[in-house]
Amino acid sequence: MTPAERDRALLRRHVDGDPDAFTELVRAHSGRAWAVALGMLRDRDDAADAVQEAMLSAYRGAAAFRGEASVSTWLHRIVVNACLDRLRRRAARPQVPLLTGGDGDGGHGHGGGRGGDEPAEPRDAIVEGETRLAVESALRRLPEPLRLAVILVDIQGWSVADASRLLAVPVGTVKSRCARGRAKLAVMLDYLRPGNPAPLDSVSQSRHVNTPGAVGGGVGDDH
Repeated sequence: MTPAERDRALLRRHVDGDPDAFTELVRAHSGRAWAVALGMLRDRDDAADAVQEAMLSAYRGAAAFRGEASVSTWLHRIVVNACLDRLRRRAARPQVPLLTGGDGDGGHGHGGGRGGDEPAEPRDAIVEGETRLAVESALRRLPEPLRLAVILVDIQGWSVADASRLLAVPVGTVKSRCARGRAKLAVMLDYLRPGNPAPLDSVSQSRHVNTPGAVGGGVGDDH
C-alpha cells in the first residue's frame, strides 16, 4: 500500500467511526505540518496553535473530503489556511518595531549619542511609543492585500518570492502591493517628519489603536 492509499484508508476509517484512525493520520503528517506552520509563522507557539487548529478542522471536516487531491495535499492546504488566518490577525493588529535613528550602534537616535545599553529618557520613550502607535494605526488602515504584503516583507522580513508563494500571487503582485502600501503609509505618516504638524485624525487614530472598524477602513479598496 502506498502512502497515499494508506492516507485515504485512514481517512475513510475515521469517517466510518474508527477512534484510532485519525490519530494515525496525524502521526504520519505531523512533521510536515509543523515544518510548514513554523516556516510561515516563525513563532513556535503560534505554529503549534495553528497545527492544532488545522488538525481539529480536518478531524471535523473529514466527511467533506471528496478525493479530488491527495489527503496529504488536503491536510497541507488546511494547515496553510490556518497559518494565513493567524497572519491576517497579526496584520490586523500589527506589532511594529520601534522606528530608530541611524546611529548604527543600537541606540534610539533621540538621545544625542546615548549608547544602546543606556536607558531611554522618559520623553524619548513617550515619543517612541507614540510613533509605534501611529505606525500600527496606519498599517491597520491599509486594505488587507497591501497590509499583508507589507507585514510579510517589510516587518517579518520575508523575501518577495516567499511571500508570493505564501499568498499564491505572482511576485510582481507582491512587489506592487508593497510599493502601494508603502506609498500610502508615507502619506499617512508624513506628519511624523520633523516640522510637519500632526493632523487631528492621525493623532486621534494613533491614540485609539483598538477602535472598532479601523481595519481596512478609509484608505481605498486596493487588491
